[in-house]
This record gives sequence, structure tokens and C-alpha cells, in this order.
Amino acid sequence: MPYSGVRPAVLGPRLDRLHVLTKPGVRGFPGVDAAQALLMETMRKDRVRGEVLDLSAMGGLLGALTGVTLRAVEGSAAALRVLREAGLDPEPAAPGDVLTRWPERARTVALVLAGDRGNAYAAAQVAWAHACTPPGGTLYLAGDRDKGFDRYVRMAGAAFGSGETVARDGGMRVARLVRRPGPTPPLPEPEGYEAYGVTVVGLPGVFSAAKPDKATALLLDSLEGLDPRGQDVLDLGCGAGLIGAWAARRGARAVLVDGDLQSVRSAQATLQASGLSGEALHSDVDAELGERTFDLLLTNPPFHVGRGVVLDVAREFIAAAGRRVRPGGRVVLVANDPLPYEEELARLGPVQQLRREGGFKVLAVTRPA
Repeated sequence: MPYSGVRPAVLGPRLDRLHVLTKPGVRGFPGVDAAQALLMETMRKDRVRGEVLDLSAMGGLLGALTGVTLRAVEGSAAALRVLREAGLDPEPAAPGDVLTRWPERARTVALVLAGDRGNAYAAAQVAWAHACTPPGGTLYLAGDRDKGFDRYVRMAGAAFGSGETVARDGGMRVARLVRRPGPTPPLPEPEGYEAYGVTVVGLPGVFSAAKPDKATALLLDSLEGLDPRGQDVLDLGCGAGLIGAWAARRGARAVLVDGDLQSVRSAQATLQASGLSGEALHSDVDAELGERTFDLLLTNPPFHVGRGVVLDVAREFIAAAGRRVRPGGRVVLVANDPLPYEEELARLGPVQQLRREGGFKVLAVTRPA
């Protein structure tokens, strides 16, 4: 099935009577996220009914709960596509957003902590959940013990006033908290740095928020002699926006794309803080680009979705390069040394290795004119 195809999720025996959709790029694909699965089982055991606000809806698993009307919120473009295909009307949002679309707050809120995105992001998620839960309302909080869950539950308990871990399965955990009246904890401040003539604004949870990652630095160092002035340049999987802003600083017409809404906002803030023009789009790979094509595509493609190594997204990045790069145009990609991207890139043209060091490689392809 193609990358864009929405399909039934592969479910374990305890969920096998349910029908849930997914696609590449959604956490847990080709199944469902393990913490969300335990969350589902816990809420079903508690006989949760009525309106449920799910701040990390993924493929909409909690909507399968009997008697539940799901308010689905997501920041992943891939997950938003799945939720719409499932007949839900999801709200694109990131931690801290005020969800004005539902004036009356749901009495039950659910959240899967993305501990793999760092402490600041988890703290932002907890603060957001607190703001969205009315006094007396219940938050079901799920996550991974090995990704800081116990620490984040203590953080949430200090804000909510009561709560405890009520379910365990392997490393997965679910806590139930009831909110007392009181102030919502502040959101963590953005991080930032100066690099390559760019002022980067890193929002919580965004890749390379505090400093340039080694792979991106190697990519940009390998382009030292490149002049993209006047060219249409696509930064695919932009994160905090350093690569696209680098191109814009050098006179390119830059478009920055990411499937994560928090990253898109970070990239927009980077362009603004750097005094640069450019466009940052929320898109499942290139789905929102219409008919646009480019002279140059630069990318440090992701190969993790949640905890797992998943190459479906990175391979779709290369397929997108085939759709988006004009004849005579160029693709430059950086990747971990062992990742097998050369074969896919060779379908676009002869592959050149620009740099190889520190466990990374920079590969380039010029499309035949």
C-alpha cells in the first residue's frame, strides 16, 4: 500500500475486536502506540462515558470506547489525515493552544506523554492537560516508565493535587488524576541559538531545539560552496528550521515543511527571528505542496516515530524528491551511516557522497535534465 494509504491498525489480542485506522508516520504504526493501548484498556475498565478530550489522539483509538464521544486533538499531519478518514473532525493543535472550539470543557481528558521528545515537551504537555481539565475533572495520563513517566506523574500530581498510577503493563503506565482548583503551571520557554547566520527558535519537543544536531551541521558544512540565490529550495522535515533559514539567508526562495505542528511553528519563529522571508507548512511529507516543484531539496529525514526505528517516512521523503525536484535540480540528504538510502536515491540519478564522518553521510543526486 502506498505511504498515503490509510489502513486498519494491527491490534493485539486484547483489542482485536476493535477497528482502528493508521498509516505510516503515526505513532505505533502498523499497530497502535503501546501506552495508548494500555490507556484504552484502563478507561474501558473504568467505564468512562461521555465527552473525552484526547490531546494525543493518534489514530483515534479512544473513539472506540463504548459510549464515548471523542474530541480528537493532534499535532501530527499523518495522524490528522487518519482521524479525518475515520470520520472524526480533529483539531490541529500543539501544547499550550487554547481549544476554543469546545467552549464547555470535557470532564475527562486523556494524554499520552511523548517522553522521547524531552523533559520540556512533557512539561508542556502536563501544563496543557491541566489547562484543559476543569476543576473536579479527571485526567488519564499514559506513558513509558523508561521515558520518565514516574517523574512526569509527580509533576502532574503537584499541579492537579491528587492522583496515582493505576495500570502497568511491561514498561507502560497509566495514572488517573483529579484536578483541584489552582493555577496552571507555566509552559517552558523556547530554547534558541545562533548558527550559520541564523537565529534558531526551538520550541519544546522540536528536534535540534537547543543546538544544531551533528547531521544537520555536516549537511550545511558540505554545502559551503553552494550558492542557492534565486532558487526555489525545499527544506523537507524542517524541524526548528535551520536548513531552510540557511537557504533563505543566502537568497533562496525557501519553503520549509514538517509533519509536526510544533516544529512548523518553531520554523516560522526561526524565520521571523532571523529577519528572513520564507514559508513554513504543516504537511504529511509533501501532501500540502500542491503542484509546486523546486530546484533544490535539502533534508535530514526522520527515521524514528516515537520509540521505534521506522524508515517508511524517510523513504517517502526520497519518493517526494522524485515528485518535487525539477529536471537538472538537486537533492542533498544527510543520514546515519548504516541507513540504506542509496538504492532509493539511485532511482533519481547517480548518487554522489559529499561527506562521511562522525557516523553520518551526506548524499547528493542531480536529476537528469
